[in-house]
Amino acid sequence: MKFLIPLNLLKIIEKLEAKKFEVFVVGGSVRDLLLKKQPNDWDLTTSAQPEDILAIFPNAKYKNDFGTVLIPEKYLEEKSIEKQKGFFEITTYRKESQYRDKRRPDQVIFTDKLEDDLKRRDFTINALAIGIKGVDKLLKKSIKTEKISVELEKSQIVLIDKYQGQEDLKNKLIKTVGSAKNRIEEDALRMMRAIRLAVQLEFKIEAKTFQAIKDKAENLEYISQERIRDEFEKIILAEKPANGIELLIETGLMKWIIPELKETIKTEQNYHHYYGPYNTVYKHLMASLNKCPSKKLEVRLASFFHDIGKPETKQGRGYKSSFHNHEYAGARITKKIMERLKFSREVIDKTVLLVKNHMFYYNVDEVGEAGVRKVIRKVGLENINDLIDVRVADRLGSGVPKAIPYKLRHFKYMVEKVSCDPISVKQLKINGKDLMEKLKIKPGPQIGAILEILLAEVIENPKLNNFENLLNRAKGLIKKDLKVTKKEAKEKIKKIQKREDQKIKKQYFVQ
Repeated sequence: MKFLIPLNLLKIIEKLEAKKFEVFVVGGSVRDLLLKKQPNDWDLTTSAQPEDILAIFPNAKYKNDFGTVLIPEKYLEEKSIEKQKGFFEITTYRKESQYRDKRRPDQVIFTDKLEDDLKRRDFTINALAIGIKGVDKLLKKSIKTEKISVELEKSQIVLIDKYQGQEDLKNKLIKTVGSAKNRIEEDALRMMRAIRLAVQLEFKIEAKTFQAIKDKAENLEYISQERIRDEFEKIILAEKPANGIELLIETGLMKWIIPELKETIKTEQNYHHYYGPYNTVYKHLMASLNKCPSKKLEVRLASFFHDIGKPETKQGRGYKSSFHNHEYAGARITKKIMERLKFSREVIDKTVLLVKNHMFYYNVDEVGEAGVRKVIRKVGLENINDLIDVRVADRLGSGVPKAIPYKLRHFKYMVEKVSCDPISVKQLKINGKDLMEKLKIKPGPQIGAILEILLAEVIENPKLNNFENLLNRAKGLIKKDLKVTKKEAKEKIKKIQKREDQKIKKQYFVQ
């Protein structure tokens, strides 16, 4: 097994070791390396106190009580090395006292033992540490290559595993370090973090850890909405997000995140939905979320929330029940949920917009260009593809075999047709006002005829489309019989428009 380590990380380690401090790569970055994934973030733990780190790295930032120092990467760069952005986190070995507020330790005590630092961590797969041998020699050899990463052999690292984290990685288990009850009691957000890791890594939560989460679910009320939202976002953006939602339901955590979801579990769908053995709104939402074709947060959220207004609007019973205007109720409920979870205004507005308009009506034979333009005006051209993705998720979540049927392909074709600038005189670098001013001619059909002739010539040769050339050509056209020339120009433009329309139709497989 080989490990790809950032050169800048080695520089930090080398500087700390030169001052006789211990330093290890730790946490999720080690977990990802062992899973053969390249880490997005790199964390270090060290015997150096924050003041020692700041003395070695004067440009570092330290504004917390937990011994975590941030070192900006840009201050580590050599001129010959490509610059990166971001920070490396270095945390002093520490012990923690009790967590009376269920969120953070009452007191942090710095120590000089790595074991103390690993013992306080949440899960066994995050309590792994790596030491690197011969860092100074590696740097001297690697810095000449002008690469920003260094590939290490297994023999060049020392892996510290005090809590069988490697075994749990092998068995795909999320398990707390030590007592599950104590770890969960300390920081209630660990309950959501366990579920987030389980869904991201496609692991199972170990039985005692799972039971501790169920027993302590109500402690989530002590956690800020912002921290809950951050973990929830990561669950929603996972490859199989519905698995995470199911775990939040099973553990009882969802009651403290989105209690509105409970009503969807017992609300039966109508005959338009036939997904799965239990035909409920909740099952449909889970299927839609898992089958959402987009990785955008707003589209995933809209796919999850799009029918959340159905319990409130249901009329009738059984397969013939109806949910008139559920999209509007859903938009209102979605806004309430997302504001409570402190999502940004931009994310809230777009998600609500997609939920509100996910029922847009479109039938090939009934809705023409005017209808398509109306949809575009309501949601914005920049959101049309995202709206279609929500519709696709909705369809697949209803159990239909085809995500994009003919009428949806036809809608996409019509959107492109009406949104693309048509082949028109608007494309010219000269306009009617220019002609009147420069050629001293009055408003009338002559101007339109000249512009159409100029357009036909520019379509054949785009290089002619500059103001000076078009003006000179217009001067010559004033003296000609424009009726005949205009007719020829119109026929030429019509053929080109037809050809372009056929290209778009072919792209979307429509007639």
